[in-house]
Amino acid sequence: MRFKLPFGSKNGRGVRERLDGATDSAVNGVSSLISHVGSGRLGIVLAAFLVVACIFMLRLIYLQVIVADTYSAMASESRTVSFDTTPRRGTIYDRNGLVLATSVDATTIYANPSEVTDVDGEAAKLAEVLGGEQKDYIDLIKRKKKTFVYIKRQVDNEVADRVKALDLDGIYFIEDTKRTYPNGAVGGQVIGFCNVDGEGITGLELQYDDVLRGTPGTYTAEHGLDGIPIPGGVHEETAAVDGEDIVISLDIKLQEVMEDALKNGLQRLDGKKGTSLVMDGATGEIYACCSVPLMDPTNMAESEVGSDQVAAITQAIEPGSIFKTVTCLESIKAGVMEPETVIHCPSVIEANDYEVTDAHPRPDVDWSLRTIMNKSSNVGISLIAGEKLGFNKLNDAIVTYGFAERTGVDYPGEAAGMVQDFDNWARIVGYNVSFGQGITVTPLQMTRFYAAIANDGVAVQPHFLLSMPQTGYKPLYGCERVCFDTEAMDKTKSILRTVVTEGTGKAADIEGYEVVGKTSTAEIAEEGGYSESHYNLAFTGFIDNSSSKLVCYVGANDIAYESSVTDVFKAIMSNAVEQYNVVTE
Repeated sequence: MRFKLPFGSKNGRGVRERLDGATDSAVNGVSSLISHVGSGRLGIVLAAFLVVACIFMLRLIYLQVIVADTYSAMASESRTVSFDTTPRRGTIYDRNGLVLATSVDATTIYANPSEVTDVDGEAAKLAEVLGGEQKDYIDLIKRKKKTFVYIKRQVDNEVADRVKALDLDGIYFIEDTKRTYPNGAVGGQVIGFCNVDGEGITGLELQYDDVLRGTPGTYTAEHGLDGIPIPGGVHEETAAVDGEDIVISLDIKLQEVMEDALKNGLQRLDGKKGTSLVMDGATGEIYACCSVPLMDPTNMAESEVGSDQVAAITQAIEPGSIFKTVTCLESIKAGVMEPETVIHCPSVIEANDYEVTDAHPRPDVDWSLRTIMNKSSNVGISLIAGEKLGFNKLNDAIVTYGFAERTGVDYPGEAAGMVQDFDNWARIVGYNVSFGQGITVTPLQMTRFYAAIANDGVAVQPHFLLSMPQTGYKPLYGCERVCFDTEAMDKTKSILRTVVTEGTGKAADIEGYEVVGKTSTAEIAEEGGYSESHYNLAFTGFIDNSSSKLVCYVGANDIAYESSVTDVFKAIMSNAVEQYNVVTE
């Protein structure tokens, strides 16, 4: 039996002691021989010969017995190549079966630097075919102590064939796959992207990485000097297990329409950031979702900071006047207001040393709830919340409609929103919350609330995943009835209809359909107050009394003047009407 023991260990000292003993015996034997031969020259020569022979014998024992395993392992390592093999990652399909992300055949090129015979020459040829600088490849292949180093991973097969034709010493090839995104930037933020190791980094590629990735395989083999596997040598290969496909709710055609409409709208507004979302209120399926700036998973090197996330899901903002619909609905449910109930609306009201005014100066007026919503009056909705409804009921509604918690959407990094603990509400806080300031929510949370109104009071969990075709798995998503008062919801929808026909949302109307919704021009919080020169614009709405329960949110951030995004909503929903053959009921 052979032993591989370090001399620094206890057992190693025992080996050294045995070697020392053997050496002493050899020396004693030589001394004894000299005493018999005598002190002549012949004795000296013979003694010297015997000493050298003993040293060689001991060295042979050391190499053959003591460190044989170590040297054997070093020799094996110098000619062994070992690496993981990449499984084919599952394909992502949109709701209509169109490919959003898939893996295609590719080739990974690697080198055994110890076999490279002309470093400079081979590096120059590799740079000519693969791109880059000669010195980059020199740095890789001059590592003579290495037996495996990646030259370039996931190369197109046509390019790899050109490298193969060069017949370079020490350059080898592995069958591989690489991720491709046929639609480029369209839907890129939702789909996400993978790194070169096939790991999901953002979006649904990350969310469902454990499903899509599969299981890597292994490859280990001993190669001879010519790079050919040694017959009978170590050769282990475990097949990779491919990942599973998924079908998601995204409609890539509507997604492209949304992205174009949002980009055009922001250009008109001279804005750089915005977000949009379309969700089916009946199912919770998200048909389209994006933020500007967009992300192109095929060109991540030029992606802007923050473009890899859908802000409608991952960023909470003060919603502004689209939140007034919450106060409006609750006041009708509580029986304290009807659409035509009139209250006195002064030009300004005060609370806790703060003033609340409308966006534009006006005299004291008497307005109905419908007019307050049509004109988006901060003063009117504040008085309804504080004097008619009660802030406690408004706070209860915030909890009931899910603004105090995440939606649970299957997308990484969902934000939660924020509202002060009700025990800490001053009157000015209650006023502000009633018209969407002093509270933060995500656009997705806001969309879910409007979707519940469109869906007769039932809120459905927003989601992307529809199915996993190979196993036939179809997830079930929860729903909850958050409003039982259908009459109050009908009255609220009638008010939101006149917001579009008579109020601030006129540009959102689609001929032949009953568009309902609410606009918002929210001030932006800064340094303990609010900016008086920049705004977050939004519109949320749906088509009432139709075959569709699609709800659309559009937002534009940090706009330098008061305006509207209703034209963006109209562009998106007009396409949806045509694409899904929406009809009135």
